[in-house]
Amino acid sequence: MLTTHALVLAIMLFCLGLVGLLSRRNILYMLLSLEIMLNAASLAFIAGGARWGQADGEVMFLFILTLAAAEVSVALGIVLQLSYRFQTLDADAFSEMKG
Repeated sequence: MLTTHALVLAIMLFCLGLVGLLSRRNILYMLLSLEIMLNAASLAFIAGGARWGQADGEVMFLFILTLAAAEVSVALGIVLQLSYRFQTLDADAFSEMKG
């Protein structure tokens, strides 16, 4: 029963992150939405691991946590550079980079 609730929460968080990623044009909000989606995937792995009594879910959680930390560090560096160059965080303004 607890696993079902955790999976429903993970699905809701993933959908919330997906809607935020697709609807927002601010690159910081897009990054936050991506983090929500990664956390939803982590929650689903933990719920699955708890359901079957395996440690695989926790291992995948640690992998996703590491991936999220690396993604945030690289993405924030890119956001800082784009903000410095274009003076905005609007993703549509970055279309100037198309060549």
